Amino acid sequence: MTDRPVLVLASGSPRRLALLEQIGIVPDHLAPTDIDESPLEGEAPGRLAQRLAQAKAEEAVERVRADKSVGKAYVLAADTVVAAGRRVLPNAEDIGEVETCLSTLSGRGHRVFTGLCLISPKGRLRVRTVESRVRFKRLSKEEIEAYLASGEWRGKAGGYAIQGLAGAFVTKLVGSYSNVVGLPLFETATLLTGEGYPVTSGWRPGGRDEADTPSEIKAVPA
Repeated sequence: MTDRPVLVLASGSPRRLALLEQIGIVPDHLAPTDIDESPLEGEAPGRLAQRLAQAKAEEAVERVRADKSVGKAYVLAADTVVAAGRRVLPNAEDIGEVETCLSTLSGRGHRVFTGLCLISPKGRLRVRTVESRVRFKRLSKEEIEAYLASGEWRGKAGGYAIQGLAGAFVTKLVGSYSNVVGLPLFETATLLTGEGYPVTSGWRPGGRDEADTPSEIKAVPA
């Protein structure tokens, strides 16, 4: 292992892991959380994303502190929310939900918010919310049916994955593409760098151990 600080990602999302790896970061541990993601009455979508990210980070920190094998660590959490106006769209889990999402998004713009929360080894908490604006083409009945049949939508915020088949629906994107995928890379790197995590340490030859791969990441016990 390289001599660098420990990083815990409070997520089990393959998308977020892949995005971090894209900028040369492989977390040492994963700590997926299980929290109630229901919005509060009148809660704005951006505020919801930020609140959930902080709640995930704080839950993960408690688990890290209880696991003596991890030691002091940076804990990073994120939560992505898709909104049509002030209406928060669900993480689609069934055909009815995704069909409603696609019908809502068809031919109009929507916003994607990702809340980020980083807790440093010294306990310093930093949060940020990133917004991107996306517009879909008007979807035909055949396109909706084909996307439903693909199953790609399952568990995705707003019922779609921009990095997959639904990329064919996007006519305009304003803001961070990686934010829509699930983790805004510029803002994530900025938060980590600001708290002293060496984001670029793995960029040089030999800067990262060959063993530091996603397949080797250990989970923090719940």
